[in-house]
Amino acid sequence: MNRYLRLSGLEPFVLTPDIPFVNVGERTNVTGSARFRKLITNRDYAAALDVARDQVENGAQIIDINMDEGLIDSKAAMVEFLNLVASEPDIARVPVMIDSSKWEVIEAGLQCVQGKSIVNSISMKEGEDAFRHHARLCLAYGAAVVVMAFDEQGQADTCARKTEICARAYRILVDEVGFPPEDIIFDPNVFAVATGIEEHNNYGVDFIEATRWIRANLPHTHVSGGVSNLSFSFRGNEPVREAMHAVFLYHAIQAGMDMGIVNAGQLAVYDQIDPDLRERCEDVVLNRRDDATERMLEIAERFKGGTREEKVRDLAWRDWSIDKRLEHALVNGITEFIEADTEEARLAAERPLHVIEGPLMAGMNVVGDLFGAGKMFLPQVVKSARVMKQAVAVLLPYMEEEKRLNGGQGRQSAGKVLMATVKGDVHDIGKNIVGVVLACNNYEIIDLGVMVPPQKILQVAIEEKVDIIGLSGLITPSLDEMAHLANEMEREGFDIPLLIGGATTSKVHTAVKIAPRYKRGQAIYVLDASRAVGVVSQLLSPEQKAGYVNGIRSEYVEVTERHERGERAKQRVPLATARANAKQIDWSDYSVPAPRFTGARVIDDWDLAEIANYIDWTPFFRTWELKGVYPAILQDERQGEAARGLFDDAKAMLARIIDEKWFGPRAVVGFWPANRDGDDIRLFGDADRTAPLATLHTLRQQHAKRPGRPNVALSDFVAPDGVADWVGGFVVTAGPQEARIAESFDRANDNYSSILVKALADRFAEAMAEMLHERVRRDYWGYAPDETFAPVDLIGEPYQGIRPAPGYPAQPDHTEKLTLFRLLDAEAATGVELTESMAMWPGSSVSGLYIAHPDSYYFGVAKVERDQVQDYAARKNISLEDAERWLAPILNYVPQATRHIAAE
Repeated sequence: MNRYLRLSGLEPFVLTPDIPFVNVGERTNVTGSARFRKLITNRDYAAALDVARDQVENGAQIIDINMDEGLIDSKAAMVEFLNLVASEPDIARVPVMIDSSKWEVIEAGLQCVQGKSIVNSISMKEGEDAFRHHARLCLAYGAAVVVMAFDEQGQADTCARKTEICARAYRILVDEVGFPPEDIIFDPNVFAVATGIEEHNNYGVDFIEATRWIRANLPHTHVSGGVSNLSFSFRGNEPVREAMHAVFLYHAIQAGMDMGIVNAGQLAVYDQIDPDLRERCEDVVLNRRDDATERMLEIAERFKGGTREEKVRDLAWRDWSIDKRLEHALVNGITEFIEADTEEARLAAERPLHVIEGPLMAGMNVVGDLFGAGKMFLPQVVKSARVMKQAVAVLLPYMEEEKRLNGGQGRQSAGKVLMATVKGDVHDIGKNIVGVVLACNNYEIIDLGVMVPPQKILQVAIEEKVDIIGLSGLITPSLDEMAHLANEMEREGFDIPLLIGGATTSKVHTAVKIAPRYKRGQAIYVLDASRAVGVVSQLLSPEQKAGYVNGIRSEYVEVTERHERGERAKQRVPLATARANAKQIDWSDYSVPAPRFTGARVIDDWDLAEIANYIDWTPFFRTWELKGVYPAILQDERQGEAARGLFDDAKAMLARIIDEKWFGPRAVVGFWPANRDGDDIRLFGDADRTAPLATLHTLRQQHAKRPGRPNVALSDFVAPDGVADWVGGFVVTAGPQEARIAESFDRANDNYSSILVKALADRFAEAMAEMLHERVRRDYWGYAPDETFAPVDLIGEPYQGIRPAPGYPAQPDHTEKLTLFRLLDAEAATGVELTESMAMWPGSSVSGLYIAHPDSYYFGVAKVERDQVQDYAARKNISLEDAERWLAPILNYVPQATRHIAAE
């Protein structure tokens, strides 16, 4: 089991390695907030609760509550305030840090706080015996502890003293008291720097180095500190204090500090601090210069007198030439002045077209160069495209009028690219991003949208005389559609390049399955938007095209041969052998409770704000081709700035989605008595299992396994006849509104927001699936009623049971959705429809099954042999040709219907 710090208010909170830093809100501390102290002294508890609420809303994951003030009955105030907090769910959802220097106040708080709290603090200042006594009481109350670096000689100020005291406390707590090390949080004392006293100059370094030692030598423990102490010398100058805190945290977090008492609403972003101020803050915090304090005092006056929000924006660029202003707006994605600047440029130009071909394209060339050099990232490029579109929108009426009056020539594009998501598929975020990036580089884009039949693609390609066709697809049947279109292009005599992209596509599939069908031209796999410009520019260059295409063809021959060698090397076993090696589960002592209901039930009590808590942000960043795990990606040395800017925009739009109720989430869930029947799962309409209702068909792994490893099918995880078991199913959707909202942004020349709302709708659907599964485990089915995982923990799937989806690796057949949708009456219940290729519309929808057995897990069927496909077709009562069509991506043989293509 992972040794994670686990806390809770009304909601659990687990400090996993994916959380780099925990904000402990400091404003509910009478010693650190004059306003809060005044409110408590005046017994204005309603306003004091608002302070706590603001801390949580501003990002505090824990709130520190301290009532130590000479004019206050600290014990009574602590009890009263904690009881009031308990009645406010929006505050009580986060854990509490009970902060006091008086043990009686701490114990009174422990007796009324709900969930698992943190005691701040205990120490050895009164000796080891008192320390052990307090530690055992904390253990009995179930609280984690902050341990101050404080002993009989006083507070530790040097690195040596800090590490010595923490090591002694660790040995007592872990070895003698039996305290879980993951519940220990060391506070090595943050002291003020830049005080003018030489002995204080190294306090920042001492804390950082002590932190590094603690995390390396005292396993599973954590490090926290009161960050505001650092800048005490500059009280009254909030911009400087915020900058000092940001610089200190930047280095302390890298050293291992994973918690801190900070004002969550007032924390500067390290990269956005004025460079001069940041340098002088680092000189002070890291003790890099003897004159660091003097230099800090010199610069501090420049920033005194206002908060970050009150500082005047740097608009010096507004005095630049019009060409440089347009370039700056494009590179930085600034739309605020673009209409006025474009009009100014138009009035100065001979023709409106010259503004596009001159300063606007020059600016976009800078964007392209920065993107190509890895100095700009996709979200920033899409913002630049938004600026470009809005500028062109200003010029377009003048250009149309000019053409009408005197037959003026239009803008010359670098080439014409037709793009489409293939028939039956509804996903277009990636396609839209590629289109925006190509448009930024002066390519004319004809976007036919989603679910486009091949006849329309070819017809428009002919009518518009396009130079390139680009296809996109997300679901596996789209691969077959792409291969079919390639075949049709060959038959119709096309020779223009065919670009292949999308989540299910790959270089191998393009080389093996698509390129051989289109010999007159060339099918080319494009990994992502960052590669698109280079591929298209080479394909449309008379000097480069032949060499580039020949290189692709040679590469694809090697890819195909390598793939075939690899497939031949993989041993597979007959279906009978695979079934004999099925997953063996002991069902004799298995007992799962019956669900609270059987059949289907619509779930309509969805709150957008609650759903947002379950969003897994890592795939969101991947949508924008930012590779990394959230939240670490926000601090990534190379991508961090772009990731933070994108995340800020996403959070702003998320707030609007929630406040203005942009989405209308719907869901349906159902449960049915079930038993395994070989590789199938039988569902029944009655508890006695005498009324057959439906059959779910599953596929079994056929690749050879090492001894002890089974050939798994999903049916293995469902009980055989005679053992009571159930299977569930669900469909969720964020709603159809995203399409309308995205279109409105497109009409306003705001591709960035259009793509952003679609990406967020996808995240909402996935979050709904996660949230609904949690409800199923805890309540609707109730086989794990005591589960206490926080939403962030669910990303790692630590819970019992799985929710496999048709069309995914454990069951690659998308047509199994038909049975699921019929059982749930999903279209009537949610509005979600299935396309002819079994994609779900709206695209921001998720469906799947629920299997509860604790031994169940996700797996991939991988390649299957002809004997299983024939058996599967017979079990489903469909033709072999249909079975081969839907299982095409996993066939380990060439179907009879397409064998002639391979022979060619």
